[in-house]
Amino acid sequence: MKKVLLPIFYLPPVSWFSVFLDEENEVLFEQFENFPKQTYRNRAAIYGANGKLPLIIPIKHTGKREVKDIEVSFAEDWRKLHWKSIKTAYQSTPYFEYYEDKLKKIYEEQIISLKDFNLKALGIILDILKTEKKYELTDEYFKNPEAEDYREKFSAKSESPSEFEKYYQSFSDKNGFIKDLSILDLLCNIGPESLTYIKNIKLD
Repeated sequence: MKKVLLPIFYLPPVSWFSVFLDEENEVLFEQFENFPKQTYRNRAAIYGANGKLPLIIPIKHTGKREVKDIEVSFAEDWRKLHWKSIKTAYQSTPYFEYYEDKLKKIYEEQIISLKDFNLKALGIILDILKTEKKYELTDEYFKNPEAEDYREKFSAKSESPSEFEKYYQSFSDKNGFIKDLSILDLLCNIGPESLTYIKNIKLD
């Protein structure tokens, strides 16, 4: 087994799952890092009618910096907004109706902690994927960890350098294939084949 250090993401991209679900990897989730802005820690990318659509969870600016202490802001009803965007983007995909009830549960509860919200959502995704994966949370921060460090590997601002096999996406006729979106995109479009797809990814 190889130890890997992963950031805790919101409905993570497919590439993140390829590392997380690799049977060779023993996963540690980073909860003591300083919260970096504009990353998948509080945003996910789905495929909307006009292309890539970011879903961003607003956070409270309390002065707390560590990921484990970051609180979600409910000044606006972002949960309703995110769910509406997901439904609009994926209701015509082959598998959305099969997973709709489970996915909706992600947004039913008001969870203050961003970390806890992301982990709850991850649990629901694992249930949909019909798979289990053990993980542990870090108990301190290491600048140079012994584990393989993926904390800065996945960028929300630039395209993944890795190659991804194309699959049919609802709006690909109009905007082409968009790779490495949130796991939601894969699930809604290819359903039960998602796990096999994830395991075949080789990251550069």
